[in-house]
Amino acid sequence: MSEKMNKYIDPLSDFGFKHLFGGEPNKDIMIGFLNAIFEGQKHITDIIYGPTEYGGDEQDYRKVSFDLLCTGTQGEQFIVEMQRLAHSNFGDRCIFYLSRLIHQQKSLGKENWNFKLKEVFLIAILDFKMKSSTNDHYLQSISLVNTGTGEIFHNGLGFKFLELPKFDKKEDELENELDKWVYMLKHMQSLGKIPEYLDKRIFQKIFNVSEMSRLTPEQRFIHDLDQQKKWEYQCVLDDQFEQGLEKGKLEISLELAREMKKENFDTLKIVQFTKLPIEVINNL
Repeated sequence: MSEKMNKYIDPLSDFGFKHLFGGEPNKDIMIGFLNAIFEGQKHITDIIYGPTEYGGDEQDYRKVSFDLLCTGTQGEQFIVEMQRLAHSNFGDRCIFYLSRLIHQQKSLGKENWNFKLKEVFLIAILDFKMKSSTNDHYLQSISLVNTGTGEIFHNGLGFKFLELPKFDKKEDELENELDKWVYMLKHMQSLGKIPEYLDKRIFQKIFNVSEMSRLTPEQRFIHDLDQQKKWEYQCVLDDQFEQGLEKGKLEISLELAREMKKENFDTLKIVQFTKLPIEVINNL
């Protein structure tokens, strides 16, 4: 029996994320998502998509590539990233990204620039838990604060980290708009129809845009290639995990053999307990 095909794309894949949130035809989806993320802190009414690759003033100044970059009506900028895998320098990379946007605001050729900055934010949808995260809520909001008083030092620069693995609410437990967005992101690919709770027009549009049957042949090719890469990478991770288990078992067996030799156990008895070759034991 052939595997059942999903009705909707994976919004957490590179293709699915950019298909939904990137580009002028779907900018209302991005606007709705940003407003849910900021939860009343900001109200975005319109955005313009910008270039996702930023260079520097000098040839050897490293270029950076964002997943998506958009600008609001007040000039505020939003980097929106989808990150499926954790890495040790992720926080540093986020700071570097915002610093590049801040640097780009410098008025080139003007000697009397007064350092007035427009707001910059980085929003990251994460398919992993951040090591530095200390609470259980799935949305981490980071800004510059006075560590002595807890007061905001500068509210025009900040990070929003959406940690999807921390979200475990069921459909009947959703409390606000952000809950609905996160539930949609986590479960859309496995759903067979639009859930009843998503009655807003924006969610209806998201599911319509996400139908596999609506993709062009070119889009379907990119989608399938993206999925194949994800599966191949998962196979690599699984293999590394298995290899790690085997390595761990070997190290335990070697340590046990050493201790047994110190206690003058018979070599054949050590072989029986550790399953190590007698040559390995004799060389310890």
